[in-house]
Amino acid sequence: MKKIIQVHIYKGDNHYIAECIDLPVVTQGKTLDELSVNLKEAINLQLEGENLADFDLSPQPSILANLEIDSLIYA
Repeated sequence: MKKIIQVHIYKGDNHYIAECIDLPVVTQGKTLDELSVNLKEAINLQLEGENLADFDLSPQPSILANLEIDSLIYA
């Protein structure tokens, strides 16, 4: 069973977007702080009333987020 929920974060046109790798969860926020709150809420809503074993998750999994940074522009 997995102890970590993996999330990919990237900057869209106007918001930061988070997509879970192993769960059907996508959310957004204007700031990274707002995105963090929205992500926790979205994951909790997805897993509410569910058996975590059905998602191959151990009880109280952690969230590991990878932040995609814009490409470097060399001068």
